[in-house]
Amino acid sequence: PEYEPHPHDILAAFRVTPQPGVPPEEAGAAVAAESSTGTWTTVWTDGLTSLDRYKGRCYDIEPVPGDENQYIVYVAYPLDLFEEGSVTNMFTSIVGNVFGFKALRALRLEDLRIPPAYSKTFQGPPHGIQVERDKLNKYGRPLLGCTIKPKLGLSAKNYGRAVYECL
Repeated sequence: PEYEPHPHDILAAFRVTPQPGVPPEEAGAAVAAESSTGTWTTVWTDGLTSLDRYKGRCYDIEPVPGDENQYIVYVAYPLDLFEEGSVTNMFTSIVGNVFGFKALRALRLEDLRIPPAYSKTFQGPPHGIQVERDKLNKYGRPLLGCTIKPKLGLSAKNYGRAVYECL
């Protein structure tokens, strides 16, 4: 890896277990490509855009101490790759298709660093907590949002009981 991350890059650390015979450098480059520009190999449409502007880059690889054939692969993603203010777009790209990649036996996202330049593109809620409390007439306690588990199989009575207990 011969890339120095830019202060505005989104940085990800993946725990990677390559398939037998796949060197860690190849696995790291494949994760960077598959999770950014979409493919680990050259395709004819690559010539239709500037891949250098959008591609993720593997900038470091470290062996995991005590875990043979596991590595921490560090990938930098340029902000131009992502839609401003969209967590969905960012996560779909970084942790979407790459987890089914055949060159890897296992893959796990260990860490993600989002620079202020990107987090500032998120608008946040249109109003503050006081407006929410006024609408709900709930003060002096946390407001909770959750999915009741199990999501399926509860009777209406037991579902209502679980919701009531959350309140």
